[in-house]
Amino acid sequence: MGTRIGYAVGAFDLFHVGHLNLLRHAKQHCDILVAGVVSDEMLRQVKGIEPIIPTAERAEIVRHISFVDDVYVETTPSKMDSWRDVRFTHFFKGDDWRGTDKGLRLEREFADVGVEVVYFPYTAHTSSSSLRRALDAISAGATVGGAPVLATR
Repeated sequence: MGTRIGYAVGAFDLFHVGHLNLLRHAKQHCDILVAGVVSDEMLRQVKGIEPIIPTAERAEIVRHISFVDDVYVETTPSKMDSWRDVRFTHFFKGDDWRGTDKGLRLEREFADVGVEVVYFPYTAHTSSSSLRRALDAISAGATVGGAPVLATR
């Protein structure tokens, strides 16, 4: 068997333990781990969200995770474009994608080029979406125990 090149992609905005778990599990299943960081433009275009942390800073954070060997910034929505550039053999994703239209499409596309899609348990208790909601609540003047919470942004 040749070198197993793994690819785990995410926005990695508001980096949290779920991101860390994905990268840690991915590294356990490959020889070289490349973390794909979705660019600001792609986040706006595909997810319709404004990133909190700019692409370059997110890439820098992820690059310094001990089990990440390299970082690739995604600038197109096509994972096949990423595969053509990186040539990974394994694609890692949270199991919240398993059985979805997007997940099944990825599995078919990657099967055609010999890439194995591997799902890991999704960290349900934390997500960037829940962190965004908390930040929005703070910014809107939320209170904790009746006392105002001050936004620092």
